[in-house]
Amino acid sequence: MKHILDNPAWHALISGNKALANGSETAKYFKPEVSPFAAVAEPTQANLELLHQTIPFATPIVLISDQVLSITAPWTVLHRLDGFQMVYDKPAEQSSTGPTVIPLTEQHVPQMLSLTALTAPGPFASKTIDFGHYEGIFDGEALIAMTGQRLHAYEFAEISAVCTHPDYLGKGYARHLIIRQLCRIQAASGTPYLHVRSDNVRAVNVYKSMGFEIRKEIYFYILQSAV
Repeated sequence: MKHILDNPAWHALISGNKALANGSETAKYFKPEVSPFAAVAEPTQANLELLHQTIPFATPIVLISDQVLSITAPWTVLHRLDGFQMVYDKPAEQSSTGPTVIPLTEQHVPQMLSLTALTAPGPFASKTIDFGHYEGIFDGEALIAMTGQRLHAYEFAEISAVCTHPDYLGKGYARHLIIRQLCRIQAASGTPYLHVRSDNVRAVNVYKSMGFEIRKEIYFYILQSAV
């Protein structure tokens, strides 16, 4: 039997992120300004064709799969990113000390876009903040580190947009922010998880040191309409 996290975007679109979902009963997507993720219940050729018919825009989408797919027209595969899906299933301990953390709101979006453009933690757009629970650390007026939540598939909540300005690396800011997210998710009776590129060895090791465990390999297909 397939696990919820084998198709996390689909299950997020029909559960925790349903308010942001668009599409049909079989093919769903977020608006591009929220996220490029789209999904189908099962990655069959018929469903992928239906997804193509359902999406009303021409910008690329991202399809997540736990298996290597052979995707053909009406889609063109622009790129495939290989990653790990990591889950945290032990009690989190909130650190008693750390830098001041500020809830991020729409007024912070320009800084959030600048920081994610600089650090490339994954897709981040003008309305990605609508997923919720974004927090940041500032040096004066400058946003220097942040993280938040993204795909909320039933009880599984994805920690996302983990990034720190290069000038502030090594200070434990990302770890501090992640711990806060772990505590927030577990306080809501959820299970934290995240995705990381498999070639990002440093990040994988950091997450392992915090208690995350690799659940499985996961694949991100960046697709463009071929017609």
